[in-house]
Amino acid sequence: MKGMVFTSFLEMVENKFSLGIVDQIIESSDLPSGGSYTSVGTYDHNEMIQLIVQLSQRTNIPVTDLIITFGEYLFTQLIELHPQFIQENSSVFSFLQKVDSYIHVEVRKLYPGAELPAFEYDTSVPGTLIMTYRSSRPFADLAEGLIMGCIQYYGEQISIARENLDEGTAARFILTNTEVK
Repeated sequence: MKGMVFTSFLEMVENKFSLGIVDQIIESSDLPSGGSYTSVGTYDHNEMIQLIVQLSQRTNIPVTDLIITFGEYLFTQLIELHPQFIQENSSVFSFLQKVDSYIHVEVRKLYPGAELPAFEYDTSVPGTLIMTYRSSRPFADLAEGLIMGCIQYYGEQISIARENLDEGTAARFILTNTEVK
């Protein structure tokens, strides 16, 4: 997992909780990196899981809720770093449908060797986008948060339904534009 994800997570924890909580979750985790991350480094995704579990224990916020919230936060960070991704799309559906064909291609150019999830899309129902997420890592909650962050950014009236397909490594997201009649 790219270090940029770790640095964004720790920044979110500091902003929403405190620097003291950041220190506590790092010190309480068994991290091969020692909790020292660079944005261009690559780290074991299990370190992120440990940090989130530690944060959950300190805040009494469920792990799932923390990961989804982080996904929303991460979306804003990614857009700040790479505004070209958002500028070329005028809606949630147009943006999300380019995650695999354009955004992930560009991410791989910036971060060679990045292991990214894959998405399949179904647009056969008007006003509905079905995204099937698959990853080697259990971060469907993060994908949901990123999707929610995208919806918030565009300000569209879109509902999300989620079907878990496999222990957090696969999920189907059914997005329905509630403004479309």
